[in-house]
Amino acid sequence: MAETNGKTRSLSSHLGGHLRESGMLIALVAIVAFFTIIVRVTLDVDFLSAQNITNLFLQNSYVIIMALGMLLVIVAGHIDLSIGSVVGFTGAVAAVLTVNLHLPVIVVVPACLLVGALIGSAQGYWVAYWRIPSFIVTLAGMLVFRGLTLWLLNGQNIGPFPKAFQSLSTGFIPDVFGVDKPNMTALALITAAAVVVIWIGWRARARDAEFGMTPEPMGLFIGRNVIVAAALVFVGWKLATFRGLPNVVVILTLLTVLYAFFTENTTTGRRIYALGGNEKAAKLSGIKTDRLVFFCFVNMGVLASLAGMIVAARLNSSTPKAGVGFELDVIAAVFIGGASMSGGVGKILGVVVGALIMGVMNNGMSILGIGIDYQQVIKGLVLLAAVIFDVYNKSK
Repeated sequence: MAETNGKTRSLSSHLGGHLRESGMLIALVAIVAFFTIIVRVTLDVDFLSAQNITNLFLQNSYVIIMALGMLLVIVAGHIDLSIGSVVGFTGAVAAVLTVNLHLPVIVVVPACLLVGALIGSAQGYWVAYWRIPSFIVTLAGMLVFRGLTLWLLNGQNIGPFPKAFQSLSTGFIPDVFGVDKPNMTALALITAAAVVVIWIGWRARARDAEFGMTPEPMGLFIGRNVIVAAALVFVGWKLATFRGLPNVVVILTLLTVLYAFFTENTTTGRRIYALGGNEKAAKLSGIKTDRLVFFCFVNMGVLASLAGMIVAARLNSSTPKAGVGFELDVIAAVFIGGASMSGGVGKILGVVVGALIMGVMNNGMSILGIGIDYQQVIKGLVLLAAVIFDVYNKSK
């Protein structure tokens, strides 16, 4: 009996200590289940159809990509309001280089990434070395690069893009096994991803035990990983029976793994969290805080430029209005995913979950025919609830 009570206390204490992470994952599952039932009952449509799952990734890829960079900026204690305008500007640069100057995609992609890095460098310089508040610097950047986008496009759309450029967003990984349907390559890659997720979780649990930390209860560990692996295999099967694995999903997966490793297993990643937690203490411990802030903004510029090219490729043209309001969705995804307003707190996987919550809500409400006015109200309330939850957790 005492052993049972000990296990119950261990489980409850772990859930209490990881309330935000567990809550967001449960919320995502609940939202998906809600829209699956409602859409089926009201419209007799399969919300989890292969086509809709594919559209969900294609429509929200830019949010996830930029949220990875925004997390680092927010963890470091800053904000970037210019990313929507940077998306529009780099998309315009890509259109001029590709459509007007007929440069090959292999030249255009690194050139646009370089443009994004230069933009991030320019803004990061003023924030990191001149100590100008990031809100002011990036607000100015929002206006500057929106104006430059209008100037570069001359107020008109430029397109269409060649097929090679469009494949950044709308292309699919071919089946190397030569099977039409299901796409065995997609199944193999998704299954491998599920195995890797379980392996990473097992390694993290073993590392906690090695350093004397209380590991996650075995029952909870098994249950959570079974659910995640089953969800990945289900999504993989759906994609395999449709058109296969979208190129953008491969890009998202690689970036997520890379940034998760960077933030959790590298010295620089841990120093960014130290910077956001207490900048003065980080400085006293010998950390070059200005360099880290500069790096975060350069990284954000690169990811915004990548998102800009993906958006332009999906629209098959560059438009003066591209990227308008994107920064709001990205910032909302980061806060919903568990980042703290005061910096120093947040995880990559949490941000991905937060972005998926936003994406599923947008997709589900659009299918149900809910007006954009009500959609904005609902998303605003969800963001407010996430921030209130963060403040409540800190007070506890």
